[in-house]
Amino acid sequence: MNSNSTDSSPDIVAVLPAAGVGSRMRTDRPKQYLTIGSKTVIEHTIFSLLQHPKIQRIVVVISPEDKLFSALPVAQDPRISTVVGGEQRADSVLAGLQHVGNASWVLVHDASRPCLHLDDLNRLLDIINVSKVGGLLAVPVRDTIKCVSVGMAPVLHTVERENLWHALTPQLFPFKLLLFCLSHALNSGITVTDEASALEYCHYHPVLVSGRSDNIKVTYPEDLALAEFHITRLHSY
Repeated sequence: MNSNSTDSSPDIVAVLPAAGVGSRMRTDRPKQYLTIGSKTVIEHTIFSLLQHPKIQRIVVVISPEDKLFSALPVAQDPRISTVVGGEQRADSVLAGLQHVGNASWVLVHDASRPCLHLDDLNRLLDIINVSKVGGLLAVPVRDTIKCVSVGMAPVLHTVERENLWHALTPQLFPFKLLLFCLSHALNSGITVTDEASALEYCHYHPVLVSGRSDNIKVTYPEDLALAEFHITRLHSY
C-alpha cells in the first residue's frame, strides 16, 4: 500500500468524531455540547480548525440519537457536513473517512479538544511538505508514571518516561493511507486507540510534532473550567 504523494497545496478535509456520550462528565448531555462562554465545546473546536485557510471542509461524525448538533448555528456552515458514526471512536472515524470524497489528506481531531492553537495546527500541516506518512501532535510525558496490576492499587514499578509522549490530536495522514490502515486494523480485530496506532499496526511510522500542553481534552468535569481558562487566554492574543 502506497500513500498519496504530496504537493504544495493539497486538499485537506477534517474529520471530527463526535458520537461519544461523555459518560465520565456525569452531565445530562454529551461533553461536546457543554458550553464555554457563549459557545459549545464542539463549536470552539470547529472554529479552531476553520481559522486555517487550508482546512476546506469538516465532516462531523455524530451518534444516531444526536438532535443537538443540527440546532447549532455552525451546522449551517456550507463547509460542514455530518454523518452517523459507530460504537467506538475508530468506527466513527472510518464512517467519516467514507464521506471525505477526493481529499489528499485527512486531519482527525477530537470534538472535545477546543483549545487547539493556530501555531500547533501550522506546524502539523507543515509535515505535508516532508512526509508521505503523516503525523500527530504530542507532548512529552512530564509526570512520574507508575505501573500497577489490573484492578490493583499496589505499584509494580515506575515506568521510564524519557522516550514517552502523550498523543494529542489533530492527527494528519494521507487519506488513502489512513483509510487502508484503519480498515485493515479493524478487520483484524485490533484495538485502535488513535489513528496513528492504525498506521503503526501496518508498519508505518508517523512523525511526532511537538505541541502545546494546553491542547487539553475535555473528559472530566474539572476539565471544563480549565478549557475555559485556556480559551479566554487564546482569544486575548
